[in-house]
This record gives sequence, structure tokens and C-alpha cells, in this order.
Amino acid sequence: MVDKTWQPSKLPFERDIESKAVLKSLPKAHAALAELKGIVATIPNQSILINTLGLQEAKDSSAIENIVTTHDDFYKSTLNIEKIISLSAKEVQNYQAALKKGYELIKSNGLLTNNVIVKIQQVLEANNAGFRKLPGTELKNAITGEVIYTPPQNPDEIQQLMDNLEEFINTEELTEYNPLVKMTIIHFQFESIQPFYDGNGRKGRITNILYLILIDLQSLPILYLSNYIIAYKTDYYKLLQEVRENDDWEAWLLFIIKGVDQTAKETIQLITKINELMMVYKHRIRDHYKFYSQDLLNSLFKHPYTKIEFVVNDLKVSRITAANYLNTLAVDGLLKKERVGNANYYVNEPLFGLLSIR
Repeated sequence: MVDKTWQPSKLPFERDIESKAVLKSLPKAHAALAELKGIVATIPNQSILINTLGLQEAKDSSAIENIVTTHDDFYKSTLNIEKIISLSAKEVQNYQAALKKGYELIKSNGLLTNNVIVKIQQVLEANNAGFRKLPGTELKNAITGEVIYTPPQNPDEIQQLMDNLEEFINTEELTEYNPLVKMTIIHFQFESIQPFYDGNGRKGRITNILYLILIDLQSLPILYLSNYIIAYKTDYYKLLQEVRENDDWEAWLLFIIKGVDQTAKETIQLITKINELMMVYKHRIRDHYKFYSQDLLNSLFKHPYTKIEFVVNDLKVSRITAANYLNTLAVDGLLKKERVGNANYYVNEPLFGLLSIR
């Protein structure tokens, strides 16, 4: 029987939701995560992955909320050389900054708390609104406009549910759920509480990433489910609602676990291609230019669109030296030189191509 009055209850659940089908799906996903964590260590400077894949996630996660920008626009936005940055590109910038902020906080304190989540909200939305205090939040069918779910409206109830979620996230002894099952429950609970006025989907997806790091299934914030959710967006929202209305946990859990497995494998392939491309650039620059250094190579791959200031900061060289490096590489086809107004920027086109496939 469909329950239209469903509301989130405190965690953990009194019953076991790990069906045989769910348990059978887990080893494959865990193996993919372990392989991904291992391949990350092959990249000499891990900020390369945080920057490049973090921007990709920022774009994809924002697109789920209909904040759409092109690859070119959001990479240009990182240069801060255009007089006007589109609102969508600014949203993407904020998302990446929020993701990095959350990563720094959990690495420093070893906890994923409400305080961390609120600080993510502050960076993402550039305000201090915090948890919802006013009623009126509803989830509607995008096509018909019908209200399909009304989350908790009372601010005290929202706070209590978030406090309970914080305890559930950070207290391992509360449950014996498999970590991926627990991550999926956390995501469902967060999206059902809808604790903020806006951007709950993006904050929930950041929380997924940070939880995997918190429990050491990943070392960097690079496993992003947003592209998978975009591909199966209708299923994602339908299965969330099926849990609320029909208590169908198995289908929801299997959907997210499959997403973890699929996304981990795609990310492994992408990192492998980035690594191979780095080796090509390393040999070409080292064999032909006296100014080769690992720091220069790292800089060219940390910033798909780069500029003189980035090289100055990364290599601690003068503007004249940095400009000489970039212009020489552009003349020889390793970078593509572009101009915006009175400023130049340089594109690592093969890297941009890899990151723009999705």
C-alpha cells in the first residue's frame, strides 16, 4: 500500500535491509573501489586529480540541478580572467570549492559532522542560511508539478534528524551494515530530510564522497556518482520515492551499489588515460627542453586551462620565465594559446579532450 504520509525516522533501522541480492552485489563494488584507490597512488601529484576530476564532478552534479555550463566555460572560469563569469560557471566554481572545503575538514578532524555539512553549504551557496527554519519546502514532479513528497517542516525536528544522522555517520558501533549500504542509507536519509532551503542534492552527493574517505574506502575525493545519476536520472528519483512510498530498499541499494561499481571502473579508465598522457608529455618535454621539471608537468595537468600566474605559483619562477615556458610549448603544439581581452591562456587540449568525453 502506497504511503503518502511517510516521514524519515531515526537511524539505525530496526530491521535488516541487506537482502541476498544486495550482499551478492557488494564484493564487485568493493573490488572496484580498492583498485581505484590503488591507481590514485600512481599519479605523482594528487592535486592533479582533485582539480581535474573535482571540476568534472562540479559540472555534473550541478547539471543534475539544471545548472548547465559547457566544459569550455567552466574551465575558463577557473582562470578568473574574463570580466564576466556566467552564473552557471560561478555555481560550478562554488561546488568545487565546497568539495575541497569538506575534504580539508574531514582530513583534519576525522569526522563528518553537521558543522562540516553546514560549512559546505556556506561555501556552495555563499550564505549563512544553515538548516531550514521556515516551512514550505516540497518535492514536486518536474513534469506535472504534483507534490510527491513533503519533508519535515519543523526546524526542531530537522535538527534532531540531522543530529541523529551525524551520530549514525560517525559511530561505527551503531550498525553492522556494509559500508556501501550505510553510505546509501545516509544519502537516502539526507535527501529525505532536505535540511537546507536549496542545493540538497549537491550537498548530499558531496556527503557521499566524504563518507567514503572518512571510512578509508577512498583516499581522495574522486569517486563521483553524478555522471551515473545523470544517465539514470529518472530511475534515481523514482527509486528514492519507492523507498518512501513502498519501503523498497533492495532496488534503491542495488541501484547505488551498481553506480559505485560502474563509476569506479570508469574513473580507473580515465586516470589510466591521464597517466599515459602525462608520460607522453613527460618524454616530449624532457627530451626537447632544458626547462623540464616534474613540477612543470604537474602544473600542466593540474590546470587543463592554465595561465602564466599558475606556473609562477606552482614553480616559484618569474613571470618572464613562466611566459617563456608556456609560449615555447604552445609554439611546438604541446599547448594551444588563446586570448581573452588582454590576457593569454593556454589549453592542454589532449587532457581537455579526455575530461570532456562524458
